[in-house]
Amino acid sequence: MAFRYFLRLAYDGTDYHGWQLQKSAVSVQETIEQALAGLFRLPVPVMGAGRTDTGVHASDFWAHFDLNQNLDKAHKYKMVQQLNAVLPEDIRIYGLYAVQPKAHARFDATARTYQYFICPEKNVFAPKYSWHLFGNVDYQKMNEAAIVLFDYKDFTSFSKLHTQVKTNNCRIDKACWEQYGPYWVFTIKADRFLRNMVRAVVGTLLEVGKGKMDVDGFRQVIEKKDRSSAGLSVPGRALFLTKIDYPDSSFIDPLQNTDFSSPPNPLEMLLLGDE
Repeated sequence: MAFRYFLRLAYDGTDYHGWQLQKSAVSVQETIEQALAGLFRLPVPVMGAGRTDTGVHASDFWAHFDLNQNLDKAHKYKMVQQLNAVLPEDIRIYGLYAVQPKAHARFDATARTYQYFICPEKNVFAPKYSWHLFGNVDYQKMNEAAIVLFDYKDFTSFSKLHTQVKTNNCRIDKACWEQYGPYWVFTIKADRFLRNMVRAVVGTLLEVGKGKMDVDGFRQVIEKKDRSSAGLSVPGRALFLTKIDYPDSSFIDPLQNTDFSSPPNPLEMLLLGDE
């Protein structure tokens, strides 16, 4: 009998070619599967909640795998410690949870939240996890344009070309720019995201913020359903996947398990770096 488990983790994507397995490049998925194989002395395939692009980070990511072992509370806690001992410093496990036999890290997710960090000031400690953007940008105008996203479901204009998906429809639940200290942070939440979507949305909103496009022009970009009409993709190093939501019914173990530590908050990390 197989038992299914959810892993909760965070990773610095700087040195990885995204989450998903690659033929000739190191990925986060490959690194975790190698750690699990070493721990259990057999292959342990892992399914992630989604795929992140090269260089993109995740402060709260989930994946599932199956074992022929029913791990008790102590064993799960010990396994988290063992995995963290063998994983590189840029990947950390924050929890291991027993879930329903058919629970799925990707398909059970009800929403995902990304944040993009822009630092208008030159900051020697910020370049690794934020984008130092030169010139004046009108964030109020970008927020006016971001509201337009709620009027649409088809975001083909912001999708990487030639992806193998059945639909380019997404439900946007939140999209806004907010200032925290020296940083401007774009937060976007949706039921699903297309490949490269967030970086393309941010790049196109910046066209509005720089006065190269108005709000109506942003609307036209969406309606054209043509990637070439949208702005350039912004650098991946400033993008974090910060939250994935699941229904409580997916879990057997309580999600709020106080035995495990909480994932990091990238905004707090950046603000502390400024002190």
